[in-house]
Order: sequence, then C-alpha cells, then structure tokens
Amino acid sequence: MTERDFHYYEPAAGHGLKHDPFNAIIGPRPIGWISSRDREGRVNLAPYSFFNAFNYKPPILGFSSIAEKDTVRNVRETGEFVWNLVTRDIAGQMNATAAHLPHGVDEFTVAGLTPVPGRLVNVPRVAESRAAMECKVLDIIQFKTKEGRDVPGWLTLGEVVAVHIDRSLIRDGVYQTAEAHPILRAGRMGDYAEISPEIMFEMTRPD
Repeated sequence: MTERDFHYYEPAAGHGLKHDPFNAIIGPRPIGWISSRDREGRVNLAPYSFFNAFNYKPPILGFSSIAEKDTVRNVRETGEFVWNLVTRDIAGQMNATAAHLPHGVDEFTVAGLTPVPGRLVNVPRVAESRAAMECKVLDIIQFKTKEGRDVPGWLTLGEVVAVHIDRSLIRDGVYQTAEAHPILRAGRMGDYAEISPEIMFEMTRPD
C-alpha cells in the first residue's frame, strides 16, 4: 500500500486550511434547485448544495438549508415544494437564483426562467429543467450539536408525488442520466462538475 501523508484536523478546533474542505471532500453533490411558494402566493427558487435522495418507496428526497431562508419558511407554511434538475445549459440561470434577494422577489423573473404550474402541488417547476419532482413535506428537522444545542440549519424531507421527465432522455424505458448533462456542486466558492456520457462507466453488481 502506498504511504500517504495525511492532513488531520478536528472540526471544533478549525481545519487550518484556506477554505473549509468538508463540502469539497463530500462531492460532487447533486444540486437541490428548489421552487416553493409562501402563504401569500409569492414564488421562490433557490439552489441548495446539501441535497440528495433517501428512499425508493415512497420516493423521498431532502435538502438542508444553513440558516432559515425563504425556502424553509415557505415549505413550513405550505407543505409543498418542487425539485428541479440543474443541467449544464442552465447553470448560469441556476447561479443567478443563488443571489441574496429581498423576500418576495421572484427568482424565475430575475433568472429569465419559465414557471410551469405543478400538477399535484401549488408550486411551479422550471420549464427549462429537463426533470422535476413535485414533493409534499414529510418533516423539517432542525440540526443539533452532539451536546444537544440547536444549530441554525434545517433538513427538509419530502415525498415525491409527481415526476416530470423530458422524454428524449428515456431510451428503451431507461432514463439516461448523463445525456441530460447534469451539474453537481464540488466545493470551494464556485466549483462544479458536469456529468457527460464519455465519463460514465458501468460495473456489474455482485448480487
């Protein structure tokens, strides 16, 4: 085995580097591009880099927000949201929705995106996104430290109740992940990775 020199740190004491490596090591990660609506009907669209899928049946996905932002308040009020797939061609528009805008400002308009009404939720999806999932909130969990102190971060879990997929991404009944060219968050301030067909590989599962 190759001998390696490891940088070691304990997070409570600081990492000792120029930038916190935590979210770069655990990456790249899919992007939670979440559309929501508040109780007054105002729409919000924001990307979250702490996002993933957690269950098959029922399908459950989740995203976490560092600080109680508009999205968390909206989903708490209405119990609904939509996840929108971010692909390379709309990366710039996704990035525009990450701006810190006043409450009530419509990020769809700011980013030049087209809202499409949901089928089972009263929240629009992004028309330019090639896949989207309408969700009903299951739980909103505030994080705690190991000592039990509240942390200003919230995990929202939602059950997927409706799915929209660009039919051109389905071949022989199988969704072609790489052909959508999804992008993923890769840490630092602005690093991303693109999934494309030429970097894909397959392994036979052992069971």
